[in-house]
Amino acid sequence: MSLSTMSDGQCAAQAGSPADARGAGPLLRLEGLSVTFADEDRLLPAVQDLRLDLPAAAITCLVGESGCGKSLTARAILRLMPPQARLGGRILYRGEDLLSLPEARMRSLRGRHLAMIFQEPMTALNPVLRVGDQAAEALRLHAGLSAAQARAEVIRLFAEVGIPAAAERYDEYPHQLSGGMRQRVMIAAAMSCEPDVLLADEPTTALDATLQGQILALIHAQALRGMAVLLITHDLGVVARVAAHVGIMYAGYLVEYGPTVEVFARPLHPYTRGLMGSSPARAPLGARRLPAIPGSVPPLGQRDAGCPFAPRCDQALPVCRQSLPDEREEGGHRVRCWLHAAS
Repeated sequence: MSLSTMSDGQCAAQAGSPADARGAGPLLRLEGLSVTFADEDRLLPAVQDLRLDLPAAAITCLVGESGCGKSLTARAILRLMPPQARLGGRILYRGEDLLSLPEARMRSLRGRHLAMIFQEPMTALNPVLRVGDQAAEALRLHAGLSAAQARAEVIRLFAEVGIPAAAERYDEYPHQLSGGMRQRVMIAAAMSCEPDVLLADEPTTALDATLQGQILALIHAQALRGMAVLLITHDLGVVARVAAHVGIMYAGYLVEYGPTVEVFARPLHPYTRGLMGSSPARAPLGARRLPAIPGSVPPLGQRDAGCPFAPRCDQALPVCRQSLPDEREEGGHRVRCWLHAAS
């Protein structure tokens, strides 16, 4: 589908349409995912006990402050981790546990079935290779296209994501492109093979508002065709427009998860309410300052046994500083908080 055939308004209107529910079950499932880093004589947990389903034909969003584990979660799915990282739990793609696969099998899945739009294109793109050749690599490797066929398809994709003079840009190097242009190259490369699962880590950060809407429309159009999308973002407005489900992460934990409409209408975790309260869209009319959550996310190695949000929470109970409750689920809406712990 061409970008020009689907407006941003259509994207929002269709976000909750029946087409989003066509996938009967999750295409990819995270069961108790953990990411731990070995640092000399200690272990630093970065993501803990994360449960998340990515259904086909739908967009699932992850939201949270920098350092909460969103990007690590996406990289763990592709097993693109540094040597000192240890992964636990299970990552099931069509029932196959990705954590138990040999590297050769993972290479066959990356790009073709599981693709990622990385957050920082300047470090993700090879500075000594032409951007067009980098975007064409997956097409040649997985789709068996000739050099000429891959070039033609990449030029088409470049135009699709809003790159002007696409044929000329094919032969340029990353340093010759602006940050926003590099980001569009990454988006085109990730979507070139129409993967089953797309992991999009802040894919529109460096883009202007108009192009942001076009890219979100393109991603949403692919989801409607059956793709499972994990969209990582800080923008609650984007979540409201395109996400079927949303997960709120804090200090490595998924503290709240559920249908977007339900979470926005009835946020349960104090951190979720704090995020939404600091959104300009929810600010009182005429307010001069937005409400803010005091403090910051605790760094690795400085997280206590209790709820990591307790030091910043104005509703914290004594038990919150002692231990972390299990998740409580009701109608698909899950929360990890002592205020809602089962009695």
